[in-house]
Amino acid sequence: MQVTFKGNPLNLEGNQPQVGQTAPDFQALNSSLEAVNLSQLGNETILLNIVPSLDTPVCAKQSKEFYSALKDKPVKLVTVSMDLPFAQARFCGAENVEIQTLSDHKDASFGKAYGLLIKELRLLSRAVIIIDKDKKVQYIEIVPEVTSEPNYEAALKALNVSGVTV
Repeated sequence: MQVTFKGNPLNLEGNQPQVGQTAPDFQALNSSLEAVNLSQLGNETILLNIVPSLDTPVCAKQSKEFYSALKDKPVKLVTVSMDLPFAQARFCGAENVEIQTLSDHKDASFGKAYGLLIKELRLLSRAVIIIDKDKKVQYIEIVPEVTSEPNYEAALKALNVSGVTV
């Protein structure tokens, strides 16, 4: 699959999961530099907020939009990026948001497992994935233009369809 960055085509490595499939496992680092895999995220609905870097305005806005919409809801919001865990923690502190962050910087396990690793940049493509409590993919949006925002309304509607009141 290809996405674009400012109109220039880029290639994604790996295969994206399909709705209804079991979500692929992965390993990424949390803010304490501990390895975390999918099963360690718990048995609740998860919204994976995937961004290239929290140090950019669109990624910051995307993360804050989902945080605002979900902070009091029964959904685990997890932001995944190639940022180092220290940068992710700095972002959360500076923006006063309590988001679980995972860094895929070490070995790109998440990006490869979900087909979201931009080969040319070694960054993650912008995407939103919803995984239900049974670890099945319920929704996936890979934003075609990396500099554009995702469809927040569609993702939140998908949560409602999945049985989570948003």
